[in-house]
Amino acid sequence: MAIRKTVFLNRINLSYLDWETDGEPILLLHGLADHALGWSAVADQLAQTYQPIAVDMRGHGQSDKPDGGYDFDTVVNDLVQLMDHLGWAKAHIVGHSWSGKVATYWATRQPERFLSMVLVDPIFVYGMPGIFRLTFPLFYGTLPFLKGMGPFETWDDAIDQGKRMKQYRAWNDLQAAVFRESLEEKRDGKIGSKFTLEARDGIFDAVLRVPGLIGDIQVPSLFMQPEAGVNRFDWQLKPYRKYLKNLATETIPGNHWAFLVEPDAFYQSLSKFLAVHPQSL
Repeated sequence: MAIRKTVFLNRINLSYLDWETDGEPILLLHGLADHALGWSAVADQLAQTYQPIAVDMRGHGQSDKPDGGYDFDTVVNDLVQLMDHLGWAKAHIVGHSWSGKVATYWATRQPERFLSMVLVDPIFVYGMPGIFRLTFPLFYGTLPFLKGMGPFETWDDAIDQGKRMKQYRAWNDLQAAVFRESLEEKRDGKIGSKFTLEARDGIFDAVLRVPGLIGDIQVPSLFMQPEAGVNRFDWQLKPYRKYLKNLATETIPGNHWAFLVEPDAFYQSLSKFLAVHPQSL
């Protein structure tokens, strides 16, 4: 069982789950509007061999939610300071969706902090044209994974929405717990996301404005491509194949949240990659 811990660094309280095990360190980074608990099923298995930590990124979960600081440099600094706090000189970095792009940005600048890099269905690795950045906020309300933010009049209304979302399609105990953990009762009595609008807007701005890959990266890397994910076409993998010089790709069962909907298959693929890329610490 993971232990919830919080540390004050980079001027915010950063919350994370620590399985308190030994082995090579693995830092698990969630996607937009998600949080650390979503990694639990996979991390429980990783903890048999490795030392996993799953962090609530700033603006998410139980971590602080400042009005700003969602640019990639600040977010990466959060993670570097967390690793220093943990005594980790380097780690296996696993990034999902938005944080997959954060990982590529980080690896371009500080490859020495990586034992390996795992990208789970990452998004928008290149910067987007200015006109797209201006119009993209119009689509916020139509993005299915943001519909779980609410607000909802009651918890029953929230749960009804959660059961219709792809990442909670089985509505098992863990998926239900992950959905509930993403929400809280607001001052007006309504139920809404812990993920803030300031964080949403700041992260989208950084994701659309800043390219994640701008140079060759030698870090051993795995691109995990869910069968029903957002990266379904060969052209989408071209920038990763161009810049990641030690890249493996693997198609895995499930959708964009494969680690939550197909955790056993996800763990098998991830552990197979890690086993052939052991590193001396």
